[in-house]
Amino acid sequence: MSPLCALTSRRSFLGHAGLAALGLAAAPACAETIIKLPLPGGPQSRPITTDFPQKGAMILQRSRPPLLETPFEVFDKGIFTPNDQFFVRWHWADVPTEIDVQKYRLAVRGNVNQVLSLPLQDILGMPRMEIAAVNQCSGNSRGLFAPPVAGAQWANGAMGNARWTGVRLKDVLDRAGVKAGAVAVRFSGLDDALIEGAPKLMKSLDIDHARDGEVMIAYQMSGEQLPLLNGFPLRLIVPGWYSTYWVKMLSDIEVLSAPDDNYWMKTAYRVPDTPHASVTPGQTGYKTVPINRMAPRSFVTNLKDGDKVRPGATVPVRGIAFGGDRGVKTVDVSIDGAANWSATELGSDAGPYSFRQWRAQIMAPASGDFSLMSRCTNTADVSQPPDPNWNPGGFMRNVVEKVRLTVA
Repeated sequence: MSPLCALTSRRSFLGHAGLAALGLAAAPACAETIIKLPLPGGPQSRPITTDFPQKGAMILQRSRPPLLETPFEVFDKGIFTPNDQFFVRWHWADVPTEIDVQKYRLAVRGNVNQVLSLPLQDILGMPRMEIAAVNQCSGNSRGLFAPPVAGAQWANGAMGNARWTGVRLKDVLDRAGVKAGAVAVRFSGLDDALIEGAPKLMKSLDIDHARDGEVMIAYQMSGEQLPLLNGFPLRLIVPGWYSTYWVKMLSDIEVLSAPDDNYWMKTAYRVPDTPHASVTPGQTGYKTVPINRMAPRSFVTNLKDGDKVRPGATVPVRGIAFGGDRGVKTVDVSIDGAANWSATELGSDAGPYSFRQWRAQIMAPASGDFSLMSRCTNTADVSQPPDPNWNPGGFMRNVVEKVRLTVA
């Protein structure tokens, strides 16, 4: 069992009521259940675990550091992912199992007029903001890449959507006073590597992006305090960008006067500077850039591969979509290999960075197998491509997905 599974208590805070202690009983032992994921490179079998604190049933990708995937049926229940089934991804295994909120401080330093060491009470007292935004791992769906690539073999469940409540990063930076010449802001958290000399996880944003009024520091997730594994007590929220920038257990903010050349910006999490971040397996010599904005995606949530439908039946279809770095404009479905597309009915709009539910009805053919496809187009008229991308990092998959159904 991971050390995090043995967590018995921690310090926490409860909204604007102030600081308090919260007891957390150890999670019950998991009665192991196996799920099969449609990963062409395998292994397809994964255990379902309930062994992690504040988490319900999750697909166990790795226990140390914890990598927990959301079971896909969860996404059919609504546009907001329950906190206890929200995916988890840590890079290094030295993750604190307790946070003493009385001692916790958020440092703001570097190219600023005044170095800050902010207690949580100060953060809680600042003007609040809320935004609905999808948090998606850069390698979500990596296990579907063909040929396979190294890294966590996620299916489609390394994503989630929440209402994030906290404070504008801009307000925190303004409190410190950003000096002229600042070009970027770098962030790091309380997690660390067990191996001496391994690079601490640090990510940065250009100064204008950091101060755009949407990037925020969250302390609540869908009306509840952040779960420990999702970044308690504070997490950076970068709407429309991949999760690698959403630093958990945020503890240090550094304003830089030169571009950030740390390992996690210069070497790791880089993608080909090509359409759809795609190259040919074995290709070399291409330019790369740090991964950044998300691309649009859509999924069918109430049907799965292998489901049977009656000949000629009218079949209700549901799904979710998100526009990547902006809102959803349309979602269309096809049952004839993309020769024809039909519009779906969009559900309520919770904001440009949120999941959006869609509904449609299709008529099953008289016989045979067929594929149900869904395609999202965002408000910048960017649509999902018909063919999957490939890159050696297994990043940014957003191909039109297919659900293969049988008429019987």
